[in-house]
Amino acid sequence: MTRKLALVSGVGPGTGLAIVQRLSKGGYDVAMLARNAERLRGIEQQVANSRAFTVDVTDTAALDSALERIFGQFGAPELFVHNAVGGVFGNFMEIDPAAMEANFRINVMAFLHLARRVAPPMIEKGRGVIIASGNTSALRGKSRFAGFAPTKAAQRILAESMARELGPKGVHVAYVIIDAVIDLEWTRKLRPDAPDDFFIQPADIAEEIWHVAHQPKGAWSFNVELRPFKEVW
Repeated sequence: MTRKLALVSGVGPGTGLAIVQRLSKGGYDVAMLARNAERLRGIEQQVANSRAFTVDVTDTAALDSALERIFGQFGAPELFVHNAVGGVFGNFMEIDPAAMEANFRINVMAFLHLARRVAPPMIEKGRGVIIASGNTSALRGKSRFAGFAPTKAAQRILAESMARELGPKGVHVAYVIIDAVIDLEWTRKLRPDAPDDFFIQPADIAEEIWHVAHQPKGAWSFNVELRPFKEVW
């Protein structure tokens, strides 16, 4: 890899794939992290300049090993997008506390661990970008989101703390809130009668992440909210 390197976690067939495609198109080599080896290899074959690293981001030892391979082979990333997400739904009496704890490890602890690895080289260079893909649950706790919203809220606050620390050092941290149903095969099955413009397109999310990642230093965003024009908010 001779181009700038980006690191993307949680790469799957929806938003993760779209982010990888946009970064590749824009001149990045992309190191991809995800648990599903077969699916990740398929994306590697599909998208030029992408490399697959199969890992569970909640397994700290395995994640460290994957990062060592990435840093050793390709150097430190200039852009990191944490797209890995864990969710469980139900009210606070219905959810399995262990499931919520697992979501916290994906949404918060993995984000923290990855950021701690990628930030020092960015600080040394005086430039870099760290972005987390968020959800409206980071801003509000609806009844049946008791196992999800607290973890996304913690993720957003962690990102804000990182932004305040890293911004003066030249590293841009941003939180992109997706207030929408993403257009995926399984979401279409859940909403078979919904019109096309009800959904947000993964490619449009990726385009906004690209935009945020390349803002001039004099006009950085932190909280960025995306929603279809018909979305009630």
